Amino acid sequence: MTDSLIEYPSQFPVKVLGAKVDGFVQAVTSIACQFDPTFDASTVELRDSSAGKYLGVTITITATSREQLDELYRTLSTHPMVKVVL
Repeated sequence: MTDSLIEYPSQFPVKVLGAKVDGFVQAVTSIACQFDPTFDASTVELRDSSAGKYLGVTITITATSREQLDELYRTLSTHPMVKVVL
């Protein structure tokens, strides 16, 4: 029996929220590429917050393991531009 609800490999969306500043989207997509060499930046979805101060970035990576996802979340969460990772 497996303890994961995710089957690997699979397409896995990750939502990242940060201040709407130059370089934020590039920083997030750069991190995505580190963890998924096949990451396609054209699949990135952007959403402004209601006040326009923050930007939500959804990246979809090819998840290959729980360890990969844990490390991706850790790396994104500790980035100075990132406020929240969901």
